[in-house]
Amino acid sequence: MSPVRPRSTRLPRGPSEPRTGRKIDCTVSDSLNAPEAPQPAGTVPGAGSHHIPGVSVRHTRAKGEPRFPDGPQADPAGSHFERRIRSFQPRRSRVTAGQADALQRLWPKWGLDIDGRRTIDLGELFGNGNPVVLEIGFGMGEATAQMAAGDPDTNILAVDVHTPGQGNLLNLADQQGLSNVRVGNGDAIILLREMLGPDSLDGLRVYFPDPWPKKRHHKRRLIQPEFLDLAATRLKPGAVVHCATDWEPYAEQMLEVLTAHPEFENTQADGGFAPRPGHRPLTRFEGQGLDKGHVVNDLLFRRVQHRVRQSPQHRLESPR
Repeated sequence: MSPVRPRSTRLPRGPSEPRTGRKIDCTVSDSLNAPEAPQPAGTVPGAGSHHIPGVSVRHTRAKGEPRFPDGPQADPAGSHFERRIRSFQPRRSRVTAGQADALQRLWPKWGLDIDGRRTIDLGELFGNGNPVVLEIGFGMGEATAQMAAGDPDTNILAVDVHTPGQGNLLNLADQQGLSNVRVGNGDAIILLREMLGPDSLDGLRVYFPDPWPKKRHHKRRLIQPEFLDLAATRLKPGAVVHCATDWEPYAEQMLEVLTAHPEFENTQADGGFAPRPGHRPLTRFEGQGLDKGHVVNDLLFRRVQHRVRQSPQHRLESPR
């Protein structure tokens, strides 16, 4: 049996046309995040009002044209920073019309592109001197908006690269009148290292980060000693690091790494996991995981008072 041949994109040849025929321009959008503009069926970009019966072609965006001219940049830090560990896993999803509208309208006011080229003043960013908590990875932003509404005197700098989530969180903040939320676009590692000053944060939240379950990928996990070294320099003494995960092996590794770090202490007397605090909402996806029998572990560690720190090399050589 002969293999099935792929459907040709050639149009049927007219009686007076040469055998070479014509080809349809089947170009599609260069980004899954680009909001689609509806086009009449049979309209070919650049073909004016010419109509090809039975052919529907998607609206295209010129190469290099930004998705949202007044919104977040595609890669604000570019490639000018070495990044062994990233705080995110890139993913693409379609942006709804409402999310696109929020990105266009609200990004200039509440958005921050993490380009690593300047130090930001958090008091100026939020317009007040209230405590600031950094949240790394917020998904679609429902839990972030709920926490912001429940504690209006705490500012939340929420960082993610998921464009639909950025638009959704901006939309929620606008609808609920939340003035204590700012949305960061880019790598939180670069934000911590290049754009925040020492002792500038009052808390750090990392909820359900990518567990990187394969052993060869464990080095990509966010909660590692070198990340905690960096975070400790930006957290004020007494600031709380709150992590949560439903991947038990990752939870065990988080507990081990945080317990071993000299700049943090467990808030639990037994040195184990913490019960879910009331301020952390139960998300829709977390609820689905619980229905499947997943166990969610919370970790609450406090930044200790400043002390003279040993160099990493000296610490490695010190007797145990």
